[in-house]
Amino acid sequence: MPSATEPADMRPPLIAVVGPTAVGKTALALRLALALNGEIVSADSRQVYQGMDIGTAKPTAAEQALVPHHLLEIAPPERALTLAEFQGLAYQAIADIQRRGRVPFLVGGSGQYVRAVLEGWTVPAVAPDLDLRARLEADADRLGAESLHAQLAALDPPAAAAIDARNVRRVIRALEVCLTTGQPISRLQMRQPPPYRIWQLGLTRPAADLYARLDARVDAMLAQGLVAETQRARQRVLALGLSADQPALTGLGYREIGQYLAGELSLDAAVMEIKRNTRRFVRQQRNWFRASDPTIHWVEAEPDPTVRIIAEIRSWLTNKQENAWLNSR
Repeated sequence: MPSATEPADMRPPLIAVVGPTAVGKTALALRLALALNGEIVSADSRQVYQGMDIGTAKPTAAEQALVPHHLLEIAPPERALTLAEFQGLAYQAIADIQRRGRVPFLVGGSGQYVRAVLEGWTVPAVAPDLDLRARLEADADRLGAESLHAQLAALDPPAAAAIDARNVRRVIRALEVCLTTGQPISRLQMRQPPPYRIWQLGLTRPAADLYARLDARVDAMLAQGLVAETQRARQRVLALGLSADQPALTGLGYREIGQYLAGELSLDAAVMEIKRNTRRFVRQQRNWFRASDPTIHWVEAEPDPTVRIIAEIRSWLTNKQENAWLNSR
């Protein structure tokens, strides 16, 4: 990735489009990239998986034909793609886009993925320890998620303070790093100055409007075949002797439909759980993308802000400093 010590007027631009699930990031990013000679780098922790299209609201083939997309479908559902792997691939994609004189757009609502790129995290490259994870998962089932979180708090208080106790997967990963390396993950996750000149756009909607869109999107996913898509992915993972706790199968929608397929929930109950958990996830996303963050240019999704945002980004891209980078291409 570019050096953070490179002269400020020569650092290449990176535009990020962030915000909660279902707010309209995909559609806006497409319009911006079309107008600004851009390409899109997905920052969605579930869109990286192959065959997981409906439940992740992956850009359609028609949308991908309009603007080049990167980091979609780069791993099979039976393989867990780590944050370190994603970050490295994202930097490669961004560099490739910039080498071709185009503008990269980092688009997504997965806070860790976005921040790892924008803030230059040093992500611990610790390989998964499946046996340790299984033991920790068993502890969570037996003693509860809070007990696991308390164990992390004893080993790494800063990491525990930053991770919701209900996010068992992240708690387990933090414990895995601590127990494997003997060092707190918070110490290993150091941050370097951002390697790019960054312009962040945050898209928002009133809560009632957003929740109505969330519910409608879940209903549309069911109509488009979410159950069949989940069943195919589960069959592939289980046929390899793996558990249904793979990251690809634990995302919103897939976990709940998986419970339905396993006979643990009725379909109606699973749909209700998806909607409830999606709203909870949106509230968690606010911790990553805060309305008070001065580095994010927040705009309402309605009325359509495209024309105004294009003008603002063009002004930012063509100012004296950015023009030096553009002229060097």
